[in-house]
Amino acid sequence: AQNFHFSGRLGIANYQGDLKAKAISLSQAKLMGSLGAQYDLSEHITARSYLTLTSLEADDKKGTYFMRQRNLNFRSKIADWELTAQYSFLNLNYHWWTPYVFAGVGVYHFNSYTKDTSGKKYFLQPLSTEGEGFITGVKNYKLTQFSVPVGFGATYSLNEDMRLGIEFGYRKIFTDYLDDVSNNYVDEATLLNAKGAKAVELAYRGNEVQAGPYPA
Repeated sequence: AQNFHFSGRLGIANYQGDLKAKAISLSQAKLMGSLGAQYDLSEHITARSYLTLTSLEADDKKGTYFMRQRNLNFRSKIADWELTAQYSFLNLNYHWWTPYVFAGVGVYHFNSYTKDTSGKKYFLQPLSTEGEGFITGVKNYKLTQFSVPVGFGATYSLNEDMRLGIEFGYRKIFTDYLDDVSNNYVDEATLLNAKGAKAVELAYRGNEVQAGPYPA
């Protein structure tokens, strides 16, 4: 089937959000790998599907002065499935390479965690560090979410059966809690009563770098 291709990707993944000063930084990039398939619907349009495994992380210690004083961090393994359509500007039947763009829909699973000062690992969602689930108007977030993958790339035809390419992809997501950080600090006493001392400890970690009270 000349229109059908198995496909693989190897690259790096970056997180962009509240706990990272730069959108892209190699110092906090993680390895990613994908397996998938492509089907050429026409000379210019290709249907693609990939399953990607990677991880994301960010640490205030590597950010601005204000971020270092806040002192939060997270890590998460990511499983991501995407179904996208690719539009190639040139026809590989007549050209040896083509630039392309792609867009589609995706589903991903994450489960962010951090480690306390003793090195013990704690998953953050159950701790509701910003009052998710018990503060009025703050809903608990789901660990499996939809995304919109978009991007661009270029493909080089090695021969009739093999192609080699380079690609940049971006995920538009619909939660602000990928890193478990979104809005304001929840009241200390309220968080303590609802989730316990460990939730309070991991919601505000500025006192690990300098003495000071839990924020109002």
